[in-house]
Parts: sequence; structure tokens; C-alpha cells
Amino acid sequence: MLRPDEALLERGFVFGEDRPFAQCHASTLVETRDGRLVVAFFAGPYEGHPDVAIWTAEGRVDGSSGSSGAPPKAAHGSTVFAPPRRAVKVRDVAHWNPVLYRLDGAHAGDDVLALQFKVGDRIRTWETWIARSFDGGRRFEGAMPLVPGDRGGRGAVRNKPIRLASGDWLAGASIEAWRRWDAFFDRSPDGVGGWIATKRIDLDRARFRGKGLIQPALWESKPGHVHALFRTTDGRIHQSDSDDDGRRWSRARPTRVPNNNSALDLARLDDGTLALACNPVPGNWAARTPLSLLFSRDEGETWPFRLDVETGPGEFSYPAVVASGGGLALCYTWNRRRIAFVRIPSARGLLETGTAPAAGGAP
Repeated sequence: MLRPDEALLERGFVFGEDRPFAQCHASTLVETRDGRLVVAFFAGPYEGHPDVAIWTAEGRVDGSSGSSGAPPKAAHGSTVFAPPRRAVKVRDVAHWNPVLYRLDGAHAGDDVLALQFKVGDRIRTWETWIARSFDGGRRFEGAMPLVPGDRGGRGAVRNKPIRLASGDWLAGASIEAWRRWDAFFDRSPDGVGGWIATKRIDLDRARFRGKGLIQPALWESKPGHVHALFRTTDGRIHQSDSDDDGRRWSRARPTRVPNNNSALDLARLDDGTLALACNPVPGNWAARTPLSLLFSRDEGETWPFRLDVETGPGEFSYPAVVASGGGLALCYTWNRRRIAFVRIPSARGLLETGTAPAAGGAP
């Protein structure tokens, strides 16, 4: 278990208790070319309410003051967020699961962001929409269906798509029917249109407990070799692999990492380390605490380093993590009232000075 010096971490909130909505959930974040962080989440009276919309907030590192509602700043400075604003609402039904990612602009230095999100009063009838920002996340425009006629949810269901070495984009997708959950992947040449779905991921349902697996998190270990970790009802994170650029996938298999049937996310850091954010708790609909970061230096074969970000009672869930400089940035749901934020400027410093590996390499 890692026990870092708190000076290695920045902890805070994206906004204070005086928020303009009752509840918020399912945050996502992206780092812009100029080093700002843009966070998106859904918010409103409660999850599924027709008034729920997609909100955003922008943050930048500042050496003098803390973020809204944050504890005293760490020595490396704090991330200061502007007040959240309602960014997207396409019609009067619930909006869900925003996903932010950065596209390549037509000109060097362009800061074009994409925002996928779900629209619908029930999960099984979700439509996926996409909007873009051409000013680094300050304004999103041109919202339209990702795949015309879609029902159930194409494109990114929860976690950010990745751009493969081949240049194509790959998004983790899933379908939540009443009695069965399935995952698949959607592929696009530009991250905006032309999405083509793979077959659904094979699963040994005779040995598997519960409805299935959803919400894949992706990484590419070398050109053409892509891997995915899944949220499941079976009590453990499952993994599937592809050796043909994400077109065909292996049967999903259980890993050693527990899962509580809640969202997870993963990012490859600048030094190649994988950072996995999750609630490492076994059981279907188990507790959404603690919230932890697990680290792997062998492409996910083992996760010998663990940092517990939250350990108290409550709900600390739906993490989103991205590489940021030589470290990472993390956001997550904090008791449905706020979006919490953690920044680790140096992942190498954390792993080399903060600790001791978990015994046997197990989480």
C-alpha cells in the first residue's frame, strides 16, 4: 500500500457546496494543449430526472490559491476551477455519462475537444450524442446524434476513447438490457463520425455470475495490440485483448482485481505506467468505498502498487483519470454532492518514495 507524503498530492473539489444543482455524478476530464483541465459531469435534481444536463468546469494550475473548497494547497501549487456552467442540453429528458477527449485540429496548436454523452429516460433506450469545442472546452456546439437511429448506446459509454497507433479511434461501448449486459467497441477514422461496431465480447456465462460486463477502459500496449478492462457483476474486473487493432477480441477473463459492479477508468502515464482508478471491492453492487489508484509497470499483468484516495464511509465512485505532465489527474463522484479532484504531479515520485508494494502484487 502506498503511503505518500501529502506534499506529493493535491486534493480538492471542482466546485463548492453552493452548487446550482442538488446532485452530480459521472465526471470525465481532459487536459488541453495549454495545460488546462476541463471536467464534465451530469447534474440536476437526481440521476434520471428530465432536468439533468451536462455541465462543465475549467481548471488551471495556480501557485497561490486552492481550488474551491479545497484543503490547504500542496507545495507544488493548486488547480483553480472556474464556476461550473450548464454546457449541453439537447431536449427535456435526462442526460448521462459525458465523455471528454481531445481531437487533432486542422492546424497546429488547435485545441479541439469532443464530448460524447447519452440522452434518454431509460438506459436501454439511450441515444449517444456528440458535440465539439473549438476553443479548448469553453463552449460546446453542434450537438448531433453520434450514429443516426441509435438506440441503446453507441460510442463511448463511460470512458474516453483512445487513438490507436494506426490513427483510428476506438471507444468502449456497452448495452444494458433488462436481463443481460454486453460490451463491444466502436471504431472511427476521426473520433467524430463513421463509427463501426465490433461483435459483442464473448463471455463464459455458464461460469459467470450476474448480468454481464459493461463500460470498458482501453489501452494499447504496442501498435495493434489493444486491451480492455470491464466493470462486471461477477465480483472481479474482467479483461479482453485484441491483436488486430481492436477489430476482434478474445473471450473476457477474470483478473485478480476485485470489482463492486461500479465504474473504473485507466490511463497510460508518460513513463508507460498504467494507472487504474476503481473501487477494489468484491461483490455485485458492493460498497463504493474505498476509491483507489492501482499501478502496473507490466501492461496490467500485476498491479503491485495501490494508493487509497478515499477510505471513509459514503460513495466515492465513477473515477476518471488522465495522464498530466509526469503524473496524473483524477476526478470522481463525492457522495453525489460534489466532484472531487486529485492531482499527482509526479507518478514516479509517488511510486519511488511513497511506498511499499502490496504483498504478492495483489490489490
